[in-house]
Amino acid sequence: MNSKTTQLRHLLSSDGTEFIMEAHNGLSARIVEETGFKGIWASGLALSAQHAVRDNNELSWTQVVDVLEFMADATSIPILLDGDTGYGDFNNMRRLVRKLEQRGIAGVCIEDKLFPKTNSFIQGERQPLEDVETFCGKIQAGKDAQSDDDFCIVARVEAFIAGWGLDEALRRAEAYREAGADAILMHSKLSRPDEILAFATEWADRAPLVIVPTKYYSTPTEVFRQHRVSLVIWANHLIRSAISAMQDTAARIQASESLVDVEGQIATVAEIFRLQGADELLEAEKRYARSARAETSAVILAASRGQALRELTRERPKVMIPVAGKPVLRRLVDKFKAQGINDVTVVAGYRSEAIDVQGVRIVENGDWEETGELASLVCALDAVGPDTIVLYGDLLFRTYILNNLLDWDAPLLAVVDSSPLDQAQGNTNDIAYCNARDDRAMYQQRAFLDRVCADRDWQGREPDGRWIGLLRISGDGRDAVGRGLDALRADPGFPRMGMPDLLNQLIEQGDAPQVQYITGHWMDLNNHDDLQRAAGFAQGHRS
Repeated sequence: MNSKTTQLRHLLSSDGTEFIMEAHNGLSARIVEETGFKGIWASGLALSAQHAVRDNNELSWTQVVDVLEFMADATSIPILLDGDTGYGDFNNMRRLVRKLEQRGIAGVCIEDKLFPKTNSFIQGERQPLEDVETFCGKIQAGKDAQSDDDFCIVARVEAFIAGWGLDEALRRAEAYREAGADAILMHSKLSRPDEILAFATEWADRAPLVIVPTKYYSTPTEVFRQHRVSLVIWANHLIRSAISAMQDTAARIQASESLVDVEGQIATVAEIFRLQGADELLEAEKRYARSARAETSAVILAASRGQALRELTRERPKVMIPVAGKPVLRRLVDKFKAQGINDVTVVAGYRSEAIDVQGVRIVENGDWEETGELASLVCALDAVGPDTIVLYGDLLFRTYILNNLLDWDAPLLAVVDSSPLDQAQGNTNDIAYCNARDDRAMYQQRAFLDRVCADRDWQGREPDGRWIGLLRISGDGRDAVGRGLDALRADPGFPRMGMPDLLNQLIEQGDAPQVQYITGHWMDLNNHDDLQRAAGFAQGHRS
């Protein structure tokens, strides 16, 4: 494909009449290209309007260039900038051209008015014009500054706007052509094309002629072809249509206090993602994002009601109880997403319809009243991938615990609080016995589970802590969990089994989970006393 500058030059020198459309940001530029236009007009009016400033050079040229960079990156067709007066004298013009070439802009149109300019349709007849020699010097400076021979400078003549008439329009156009302008844009604010057609007849195709029929919009396009117009610019219609659409949508939502009337009549979020190139990013991630560890997922076991919380769980499961204004489940999901864990599955049961948390996949344990945690885990086995965190749904914990869990390299890793049992919160059947006590002086100590149970003196031993309900399964650990579940299914009591049963089965089959010791900084919600403490925990520790 030809470069963007070459494409623009071909549009200007085409034997027929070509058309380009206004755009004012990357999104509108991409829409212009997708629609089939061969080029884009970066309108000064539209660029100013989208920032809610006046078309009086209130938007600086550097701000304009910043927007143009996004437009150029989003498209493969040429962009012709409405460069006002060149944003200053000949020296500003030289710098502008160099910066536009660096950003991949194909050309610039400058007008022979004084800086700072005022829009031509606002008392144009009172606006003084730049003297011809000065403007010719600006054109020549721009041409000398360009490094790409195909970069185009279009000279816009404002003689008709200022009320000077045909002779002055022709005099200026010819001077600008001789100074090096690649095309002449002749502007008019009349509702009929008479001035433009008179100029086109006298101009006799000396150089490409560009027009902007905003005011004389009802003129048949064939008339422009007959008069050898090279390029027609539809100059501000996307920004105007966007304004109308936004005003209408905002008014309807405000009046109805609902989205029902508009949702089916506006672009979908999926369409926004498409225009943003979201699919391309996903494909690129497959090629380039070669992370050392697999993408992590999470499975949250949240099927139980939380009977001890009585009235608080009459209409909702325990995981939807708010703590410091935010449901427990929302806190967990936010914590995972903050660490880049976006694949979150929630196993629901009691009042599953009341789970209203975005960003999760819900699977249901329909037999939640008759089954335990392992039955819930089985419901979500397809979500247990190469790296998955399984946890209780009523858990609150400090962020560093999750960070450490992700940082350790072990196929099975269980988080154990080594605080004395009378200080630690948690389920009474999650008491942990390990092959080594917590050596707090050792970083990433290699200790393994020996048993998880409700017994405080298993085999006459002193407990080493309490499993908090967090288990990471990665690599070979996934197969180990599969073997453990298969073995446990053979037991008639399997439907009522909990996570400690799985941990103990893993130990028995030679796949004992490694232990990540912590000391406090977590809690779960079993009763009203826990709930009262939870608000302070969440607020004090940003849980």
